[in-house]
Amino acid sequence: MKKMFQNMVRGISGVVFPNVCACCGLENTEHQRLLCSFCLQERFEDANPDNAPVSSDIILPEGVIAQHALWQFDKGGDLQDLLHLLKYEQLTGIGVDLGRELGVRIKKHSLLKQKLSFFPAVLLPVPLHYLKFRYRGFNQAFKISLGFQQVWNDLSICDIKSVVRDKNTRTQTGLSLKRRRQNLKNAFKVKKPAEIKDKLVVIIDDVFTTGATTFELAHTVLDSGAKEIVVLTVAQA
Repeated sequence: MKKMFQNMVRGISGVVFPNVCACCGLENTEHQRLLCSFCLQERFEDANPDNAPVSSDIILPEGVIAQHALWQFDKGGDLQDLLHLLKYEQLTGIGVDLGRELGVRIKKHSLLKQKLSFFPAVLLPVPLHYLKFRYRGFNQAFKISLGFQQVWNDLSICDIKSVVRDKNTRTQTGLSLKRRRQNLKNAFKVKKPAEIKDKLVVIIDDVFTTGATTFELAHTVLDSGAKEIVVLTVAQA
């Protein structure tokens, strides 16, 4: 009787409050997900269809073996809207969905699949300064990492207190590459080196632009004993 009532309530709520995709607005049949299969698999432009070591035209710094973005950033488009909903409207499930899709995509990248399958690795969401974390209430990079971990469930996520953002930097928007690097200099600190020592550290963020943030973080963890770095993001601007 109880189960029948629960099914009836679920059926009514599906009519009154239909489960729709946060991107296209159409009915979403994916249980407990905010994005439909079509939007995740077909809507956006692949940033690295050839599975090259980098999805941008940037030269990787020493110790960073690969940089991969899932999709090309579409300024003013659907992907930018999704990332805005994630960061500023607190639709954190979007981050999990995007991270899961990123994890599935890496399964098709021969170099990264091999590295993540056979080398000791740990996921490192780009840390937020504690003031920004307190204001926002969550770290979008951590939500993306949670989704990624659902696909690569043998990988752990760095404890939030292991690697921190010690410097509350101003926004990077509108800054030149030189100013971005100056803005981020010594921004991060490793407080528990044992978590990253001799491991492949997979840095995860939402958008890759110039690499200033992720490469500064990479430099910090390499100096603290990490073996190699991979940078993974949802979008590439």
